[in-house]
Amino acid sequence: MIRVLLADDQALVRGGFQMILSAQPEIEVVGEAESGRQAIDLANRLAPDVILMDVRMPNVDGLEATRRLVELGTTARIVILTTFDLDEYVYAAIRAGASGFLLKDVRPQQLVEAIEVVAAGDALLAPSVTQRLLARFAETLTRPEERAAELSLLTERELEVLKLVAAGLSNAELAERLFLSETTVKTHVSSVLRKLSLRDRVQAVVLAYEAGLVRPGATP
Repeated sequence: MIRVLLADDQALVRGGFQMILSAQPEIEVVGEAESGRQAIDLANRLAPDVILMDVRMPNVDGLEATRRLVELGTTARIVILTTFDLDEYVYAAIRAGASGFLLKDVRPQQLVEAIEVVAAGDALLAPSVTQRLLARFAETLTRPEERAAELSLLTERELEVLKLVAAGLSNAELAERLFLSETTVKTHVSSVLRKLSLRDRVQAVVLAYEAGLVRPGATP
């Protein structure tokens, strides 16, 4: 069972998400928050697996709430939901520690799939913003040498896996490309995250771009 916390200041939006998710036997909505501050409080008390976090909320906005929860060591995966397809929101959300980003016009089935993907530990980014996000990373590199040095901790195979993860390949696609089982691929990905002290695949993508391991538009 995937435990979900809804955080949005609009009751109609929360009600819509509640209706969609309550119809899924493998998902349980454990709480609703109408502000970032309340989201932090409920997340600490209810220990959800996934938090659907709106960007624009009173008191504390979704990005700041995400930052604070990550600093507090939350185990919840946070998906930022917004009506604004703007680069700064995407970039700030990922920097804050979000595991995913979706626009609010996402279809019901895509929302359900997004929650399942993030709960499983994978990264999730709306296709419409992914390329601009990666380009933004490349434009804002501040310490590529320092980040590149961290890659020396990885084996040649792990570097290859990281590069393909950063290029957007799923575990199944990685397995096919490298002629490995998905179980072996998952082991390599876990090893990469552990060695580099990364929270999830999103952070792995960030590091790979910051270190210059991959570039926007490059073919994996």
